[in-house]
Order: sequence, then C-alpha cells, then structure tokens
Amino acid sequence: MADFKNLLKMGVCSVAVFAVAGLSGVSHAEPLPQDEGAAAETTETSETYVWDLTDLYESPEAWDDEFTAMQAQVATLSELQGTLGESPQSLAHAMRSMSDTAKEVIRLYVYSSLSRDEDQRVPENLERFGRAMSLYQAFSEAISWLSPEILSIGEERIREFMAAEPALEPFHFQLEDTLRQAPHTLDEDGEALLALAGLALSQPNEIYSLFANASIQWPMVTLSDGTEVRLNQAAYSRYRSHPNREDRQLVFDTFWGAWNDYEAGMGATLNSQVLSSVFRARARNFDSVLERNMFDDALPPEIYTELVDQVNAALPVFHRYLELRGRMLGVDDLRYYDIYPPIIEADTGVFDLARSEEITFESLRPFGEEYLSLLREGLDGDWMHSHPQEGKETGAYMSGSAYDVHPYVLLNHNDDFNSLSTFSHEWGHAVHTQLARQNQPFETAGYSTFIAEMASTINEILLQEYMIENAETREEKLFYLGQALESLRGTFFRQTMFGEFELAIHEAAEAGEPLTGARFSEIYLDLLRRYHGEEQGVMTIDEPYGIEWAYIPHFYYEFYVYQYATSISGAVWFAEQFLAGDDQVRENFLNVMRAGGSDYPHQILLNEAGLDMTQPDPYEAVVRRMNDIMDRMDALLAEED
Repeated sequence: MADFKNLLKMGVCSVAVFAVAGLSGVSHAEPLPQDEGAAAETTETSETYVWDLTDLYESPEAWDDEFTAMQAQVATLSELQGTLGESPQSLAHAMRSMSDTAKEVIRLYVYSSLSRDEDQRVPENLERFGRAMSLYQAFSEAISWLSPEILSIGEERIREFMAAEPALEPFHFQLEDTLRQAPHTLDEDGEALLALAGLALSQPNEIYSLFANASIQWPMVTLSDGTEVRLNQAAYSRYRSHPNREDRQLVFDTFWGAWNDYEAGMGATLNSQVLSSVFRARARNFDSVLERNMFDDALPPEIYTELVDQVNAALPVFHRYLELRGRMLGVDDLRYYDIYPPIIEADTGVFDLARSEEITFESLRPFGEEYLSLLREGLDGDWMHSHPQEGKETGAYMSGSAYDVHPYVLLNHNDDFNSLSTFSHEWGHAVHTQLARQNQPFETAGYSTFIAEMASTINEILLQEYMIENAETREEKLFYLGQALESLRGTFFRQTMFGEFELAIHEAAEAGEPLTGARFSEIYLDLLRRYHGEEQGVMTIDEPYGIEWAYIPHFYYEFYVYQYATSISGAVWFAEQFLAGDDQVRENFLNVMRAGGSDYPHQILLNEAGLDMTQPDPYEAVVRRMNDIMDRMDALLAEED
C-alpha cells in the first residue's frame, strides 16, 4: 500500500515491466485494519528500538551523492529508445540497464521515506522525500516509451528473443505481462503524457497524510477520573476502548466532532483522489477503476464479487458476535462506541517489546527452522523503529523494497495486546520478504499485496491460538478468544465494508455524480448501519459517526482494502489445515512466499497451494472459525452458570 504502488497505478504502463521488481511491493505499508491511521504519540520507555538507516546509506551526504549519480543515470535511459528490436542482446542490455537503475531509485526512495516517517516535522526529511519522488517521476518519464516499443516489436519476435538470450530470463514474466497489457498501453506520446502527469496525480495522498498527521487542531477532553487528554489519533485509538461507557461516548463524540469540522475539506481531498483514479482508468481504456485494479495483478473479477457476496451472506454471524459483545459488556442498547472495549477484562500483563519478541517467536514455531532463523536474524538486527513519537508516521508497516538491504519495520508500540498482534503481523511481512529474496532475483522478488497480507495475517491467527492455548485463567482465555473475534470483525467484515464504500464512490464518480464530504458521509453511514445491523436492532450508529471515512488512509490506495479481507480468508483456510498438523500445507504456504512475484498472485496460490479465491471455500473457512470461537466462548461462559 505504499506510495510507489500508487505511483505505478498513475498510468505509467511501461513501468509495469518493473512492477514485480519491487516497485509494486514497495513497503507493503499499512496502518493495520484494527487501528486505521492511529497517529504517533510520544512514549517514554527504556526499551525503544530505532532502526539503522546507515545500512542503506552511510549518511545524508552519501544519499545526496547517490541521488546525483542516479539523476545522471536516469537521463541516459532515453538513449536506449529504438534499440530493443535490434537483437536479443540489445533487448537484454536495455532491460538490465533499466532494472539496475530502478533498483537504485527504489533504494533512494526507501531511505527518504523512512527518514521522513521518523519525524514528518523535519523540513530536511520532507525535502529529501520530495526529491526522491521527483527522481521516480523522471525515471517514469525516461522509460515511458518502453512498453509501446516492446509491443511494436511484436509478440512473436519478443518470444523468439526470450528463447535465444539467457540474459533475458529474469525478465520473462515482466515481458509477458507487457504483452498482456497491450490493449491498455498507449502509444509513445500517450505514455509520455501519462508519465508526466504522474506526480501531480499522487498528491491527494500526500495532502491527506500531512493534514491528518500535522495540521488538525485536536481538542482536549477530561475523562470521568479527571484525566485530561488531547484527543489526537493515538489518544482516540487508546481511549475509544475505555471501560467507562460515558468516557467512550465522550471520546467518540469529541473525536468525530473534530473530523466533522473538516468534512468539506477532507471531502475535496478524497474526491480529488477518486477523480485521479477515474482519469487513469479511462486513459488506459478500462471501463472502471475496479477493472483496472483487478487487471494489474491479473485477478479474476469474481474474487471481488465473491468476497462481497460471501461477507454479506455472513452478516448474521457478525450480528451474532455483536449480540455476544453486548451481552458480555452488559449493554442492552449497543452503540458504535461499544465496539472497541475488550468484552472481558483479564490480567494479561504488559506486552513490552521483549515479551512481544518472545511470544511472537514461540507462536510461530509451527513454521519450522528456516522461517524461525530468518525471524531471529531480523529481531537481532537494527531493523525496527518501535515506539510512538511526535511527528512520526501513523500505524505500522514493513518496508522491504531496497533489494540489497534487509527489510525495515515501523511500529507504534503501546505495550498492549494489539501492539503484540501488530508486531507479529509486520514481522510476517519481513520474513516473507526475506524468503522471496532468497529465492528470486530483484526482477521477481517483489510480491503482490494480494499475497502479502496472507503472510502477515496467518501470523496473527497462530498468535491467537498460542495465546488461547497458553492462557492461565478462564478470563484470560475468554479475552484472547474475544481478541480473535475482533481480528475477524476488523479484517473480514470491516475491510469488506471499506471495499464496498470504495466501489460505491468510484462508481458514483464514473456515473458523473458530484462527490462532496457530505455525500461521502451519507454513503458511509448507510454501510455502517447495514453492516452493524441497525435495522435488525443489533447496534445503533449515530449520524455524526458517518465522518469516519475521512479518518481512513486506505482510501488513498485505490482498491487496496478488500485485499485484507481476501487475505484473512486465505490465511484462515491455510491455518485451518496447518493447525490440524498438515505439514504439506505448511510447505505449500512457504512456497507461496518463496515465489515472490514470479507469477500472478492468483496463479501462485493455485499452483503452489490449490487455493482458488473465486470459490466460496476460503470465505466459508472464516465463518467456520468465527462460529467456532463463539461456540468456545459460549461453553466457557456456561461454566459460570
């Protein structure tokens, strides 16, 4: 979900040749579904980890030197134009030159992005990031002729070249993908124009990030115990689960009231993102933004429609959970501000970094020694920026796109169970990156988001089962079972709801409907109420909470969110067999991670594991897990009676 992934979708079809070379997977960065957009809050702790960026460049001055060298290198790429069809060797030389340049441009970007995310208030960090983005823009423009020229050579001759020249082997998949994209590739002038527009079309996300993280004046609230809180995003994330119901309502009303003050401006920002997406889709002769996004990874459209159909069919199961939540909280009239507090209190202790590392390692032992050795290497290195601080980027992510350097992990660790779960999730991405690099060259090491989130989400499931199994008290076991339900709520149901919202607003724009902040709130509120069963009397959603769409950064990464839901579905499908002791399923899953981006994600899943995401099986596995967890909870609750 990172910036380069979005850049790729701006219309630079020729860059698709390098999409699997790391650009498409740059940073797999996401604030996790359970904690969308939670901003950093300064935390004082003796156990703070700060990553070592000198593994990328020894100093900002070294970055400057490499930036200057790459500026010059990018400027030479246009000289390759017109040479691709001369011979297999000429094509191989051009592809190698562009790939090597892309690898270094990505490395420059990663350093600038990570240094910026440490503290977005530092002008030098913002300036360096802007320079890196501009360099990528220049790179895009310098190779904008690439796909048209490959297509002009013709499919038959390109395949003859691939058969004749071993040096083209790392580029086979990218070349085949370029041939596949022929109907949506423009001529040389058209590609150059779209490349030129790329940086301008990327700005809505930047505007949102700076606005949400650095510009909103957050209000103060006084809780029932006298605690005064500045209700920024991190504080909202913390206090929305307060055990005192009146405090939760105060937090919700105040926080969403602050966002409602910016409804019009945030609406204009999101509308500009939607219009940019529509422009890019139409410029490439797609009927819709959804079609373009599914086409990028050759994903069957049935995956999206099957997910939405299955989740809507499973809403009664979700409502069963909400009713269980209300019963355990002792709340008859369940409200939206009742959705975050733990449904049972338990003394689980503090999940500081040391404990989080230990538990994560133990819970992932079923993966075997190869996986654990890679995890240990990462945990022992300076790969992580662990705790919140002023100006730091929100949420959590893994940045794994600098091919010759280890992955980096950004966290905002708060020493609670959600922080432990996030820790396990992001290190799943990191080990996935390591496995892909060990088995793939740069050109096919970068993997699709569609697979990436399975590798992290399965870690959360293994963690949940480990904590449930090792719980020392009935209350603790109920707590972890409840957390497992929350994971399914936040990832399967909530992310699909986000996906429906995203589809609705893009379809509205494609139909010519004007989109404003008020209209976004109306669409979002309708979905909130339907998903949470307001009509069935399950939960009441107050109108001011319809502004929640403005808080979600995922909507600036078009059609990304539904992949959380497909990923947890695939992960549950794997875990169901994995936890039953099927060693072959474990090996199949490791093979999926080792494959990187060497094929289209759905084909990798089919070929390596026999998983078909167009069928009901993985989604039904989620429903089975959810009902099984609630059955276990009901049994434990019955022991009390």
